[in-house]
Amino acid sequence: MTSITTSALDTPARRSIERTCDDLAALVLAVVAVIAGLTFRDYGLGWDDYTHAEYADLLLRMFGSGFKDTAALSFANLYMYGGGFDMIAALLHKVIPLELFETRRLVGAIVGVIGLAVTWRLGRRVGGPIAGLATLLLLALCPIFYGHMFMNPKDAPFAVAMIVLMLGLVRLADEYPHPSPRTILIVGLGAGLSIGSRILGGLALVYALVGFIPLFLEELRVEGAREAVRRFAHTVYVLLPGLVLGYLVMGLIWPWSIMEPANPFQALTYFSHFFEKPWKEMFDGALVSVPDMPWSYLPTLFALQLPEVLLVLMIGAVVGTFVMLPRKDVPARRKTIMLMLTLAATLPLVIAMVKRPALYNGIRHFIFVIPPMTVLGGVAFAWIMERLRANHRSWQPVLLATFCFGLALSLAEMIRLHPYQYTHFNHVAGTVRGADDRFMLDYWGLALKQASDELREQLVERQEVQPQNRKWKVAVCGPQRPAQVALGPDFTIGWDSNAADFAMTLGEFYCKGLTAPVLVEVKRDDVVFARVYDIRGRSISSLLSIPAP
Repeated sequence: MTSITTSALDTPARRSIERTCDDLAALVLAVVAVIAGLTFRDYGLGWDDYTHAEYADLLLRMFGSGFKDTAALSFANLYMYGGGFDMIAALLHKVIPLELFETRRLVGAIVGVIGLAVTWRLGRRVGGPIAGLATLLLLALCPIFYGHMFMNPKDAPFAVAMIVLMLGLVRLADEYPHPSPRTILIVGLGAGLSIGSRILGGLALVYALVGFIPLFLEELRVEGAREAVRRFAHTVYVLLPGLVLGYLVMGLIWPWSIMEPANPFQALTYFSHFFEKPWKEMFDGALVSVPDMPWSYLPTLFALQLPEVLLVLMIGAVVGTFVMLPRKDVPARRKTIMLMLTLAATLPLVIAMVKRPALYNGIRHFIFVIPPMTVLGGVAFAWIMERLRANHRSWQPVLLATFCFGLALSLAEMIRLHPYQYTHFNHVAGTVRGADDRFMLDYWGLALKQASDELREQLVERQEVQPQNRKWKVAVCGPQRPAQVALGPDFTIGWDSNAADFAMTLGEFYCKGLTAPVLVEVKRDDVVFARVYDIRGRSISSLLSIPAP
């Protein structure tokens, strides 16, 4: 991948290709924004939504009191995370006519679209307009990323913050040793947002230090040791205003981090060890305690959940990067940029495979590696198109058709799974139908929203009368607070199934299948995501199929 031109397609109108690709990218962003605006209400609440909303209230109360009310600085363990997303959603809720959790879904959609736009710009900068468009399509049609951006209040915003920082680092490599004010601003903003969202954002320092080795070695060879060190020191010096900005942004969205200088390191130590009572999750057909997940957990799930076309292109780009590094005819800046992107896409997974921390909820904690993966995939696609243009022009349409077919497979699955795109498994895994008995699917419990809506509709259609002097009682196997929000004020919810009128259960392994009339069944690809049973007059001792942890 020594060079990517803007005219990989066989045409004399180079500028028209640039304009066409950029226009198509703008159209893709607009289409995604419109679809997100029309569908964000379809996404239910996850296990953490209610708690994050409480955290936002505490943070705003702290700022409003001039830091006299500091309850936010000891709330659960969320004070060790940033609350920028939560505060923005809470503030926006005060000015727009939407319910709080609808507002949170809308803000998630907005942040996700911003992430798509930034990733496109990064792909375009690294590989040209064809690479940029391919990058955008790979990310927009990645069901895991698309599904999470609506309802994941920690990991999706963190992924967007990290790709902003990666854009800054790539610009820094391009402009080294004289970064522009815009680059300094992007680096500072990205660093503040990423570390302020999750302490794991500090990994970007590793990407930069290791990634800049080829460029620094070239500086030593060409400029000499003294001049190379001087140029490096100058770059660090001019970056200082950006780093100060980053620190201020980090403090704004994660106030606890600046209360004591050691607090970020305390958070890193805290999250490096499992911090909750262990439970078991389904992995590859077996129940495994989350601190004991095998090293293969992440590579297996990434291989089975990412679209096939993205996997093939990304792996090709990673191999191409390491093949490129020893070559003397490749510019050092190119090596640095590709190495940083490769580290961003793979290093967190390698560290997790080696360190083997507690792993759970699929790959949601690692979706921040997906945007750089799509950049690598987009660059690989553009590089192959350029090679074919130079040597085998007749194969260009074949590659383009194959690429489009791979994207179409993802799009079809996204439509079929809506609004549960985050549960996607690719065709290698047999889609969600083949993965159902082997892996967790709706671990967030999003299907309880649809089940709740349909239960209310069923009661109206059947002209059921609410019991006298009390509300409907629903026993829920799944997240309780989200079920209560989805059901509304006419229902009380809990775990106790003995005195309940209805039982609402997720289709996960820990919920029993009951021998009772089924009022509602939420299914995708013939897989049950949730059910509602009529258990009036029945004695149901428990909704759990395994003992509670």
